[in-house]
Amino acid sequence: MPDQRTGVPPPSNKLLEGPILRSLLTLAVPIVAANVLQSAYQIIDAFWVGRLGGAAVAAVSISFPVLFLTFAIGSGLSLAGSTLIAQYVGARNDKMVAHVAGQTLLMVILASVVLGTIGYFSAPALLRLMGVAPEVYPGALGFMRVSFVGIVFNFTFFVFQAIMRGIGKPTLPVYIVLGTVFLNFVLDPLLIFGWGPVPGYGVMGAAIATLITQAIAAIIGVAILRLGMHGIHVRRRDFIPDFGYIRRAFFLGLPASVELSARALGLMVMTFLIASFGTLTLAAYGVGSNILQVVMVPAMGLSMAISTLVGQNIGAGNIERAAQIGRLGGLLGFASLSLFGVVVFLFAPQFVAFFVPGDAAVIAAGAGFLRIMSLAWGFLGLQFALTGVFRASGNMVLTMVLTLVSQWVVQFPLAYVLSKHTDLHEQGIWWALPIANIVTALITLCLYAKGDWKKKRLIEPEEEIAGKVTEDILVGEVSR
Repeated sequence: MPDQRTGVPPPSNKLLEGPILRSLLTLAVPIVAANVLQSAYQIIDAFWVGRLGGAAVAAVSISFPVLFLTFAIGSGLSLAGSTLIAQYVGARNDKMVAHVAGQTLLMVILASVVLGTIGYFSAPALLRLMGVAPEVYPGALGFMRVSFVGIVFNFTFFVFQAIMRGIGKPTLPVYIVLGTVFLNFVLDPLLIFGWGPVPGYGVMGAAIATLITQAIAAIIGVAILRLGMHGIHVRRRDFIPDFGYIRRAFFLGLPASVELSARALGLMVMTFLIASFGTLTLAAYGVGSNILQVVMVPAMGLSMAISTLVGQNIGAGNIERAAQIGRLGGLLGFASLSLFGVVVFLFAPQFVAFFVPGDAAVIAAGAGFLRIMSLAWGFLGLQFALTGVFRASGNMVLTMVLTLVSQWVVQFPLAYVLSKHTDLHEQGIWWALPIANIVTALITLCLYAKGDWKKKRLIEPEEEIAGKVTEDILVGEVSR
């Protein structure tokens, strides 16, 4: 339909038409690739820090739960911006896309400065509260404080990735992350061990290397947005605080932050329960959870792709196409993760032996854990796919409640009862995981089928009119 003011037809958006599967894969593949590369930061740090000994490894490990909780806030706020951007893209409101992008960046940067400052000065107290051993404390303090300083760059790049997902161009961040991962691999040994005039900073050197590479990634991302090089042009006026939008986006993103934090806390609490059954059980869980993390990467990538695609179609008013995307995405998530689960079930000992090749007891225990858990992975894929639909429509509170129910109402209480009050013992914990996945997936499917999500739209018609008025005012100010 031509623009009423110019008479020129709007540019075609391939995500709003054509085969849905092609659109899903176009978005999902680069998102998954970016997530895999992001995880390479931790693998590289673990590789080089491991050369310093057990205390150094412990220093990094003890910092991650605290940092992950902080990152959850930034990721949640970024999701709010991504959702709004996707709907504005679908509504073909480019000025508001840029405005939302600028305001989201402003909001998240301010939040990161506050959180980073609090984290930097509270790090000693946090480490003492966690009972860190004296030989681990110096390395952990240095690593944690540098990481808190770098949060502003992490959060900024989170937003850049979310913006590029929202406009349907997730490939560019992949190249940026790929370059910074290679740079991180070079900087890690240089800053950890030192070379020539460059001093070695030990564990803190790994955090410094990550800070430098994340700063480069964030600067490149902001430059791309400011220069308008890839389908979105964020101007200086878009950074003028719009407190109405910031308040709205904050409360839209807050449930997503709570959801991600609940997942992190749930993992920590489950770890305490598992540790009560001894080192062998903890080792089996550690290996199994590493493999589960690999499974989660494509599941989360598919969920983000579905969220972008559904969001754009909701913004364009294509509710039936959005529903078709949800159905196909749910089927794709269920089928792909079920297939992967069957492979892991059949070759469970081999997967575990890859991580611990010389320990027969851990291989046997880990294989048992994987076989109990793996056949329900399809339900995990279904759940992630459909929650992507809910997020796209702005139902962040619903996805938060589903996670809280899964983690704290079903999974942990069931794991505690089955392991402590039945003859299953540690196997009771293993069985709680697939049961929680199946129950949560079926609840999610019922809520999706009910269809209330179709009635929620973040961009109402009167809001679109207001957005056009805002555009005219902004254009008028610039022309003057």
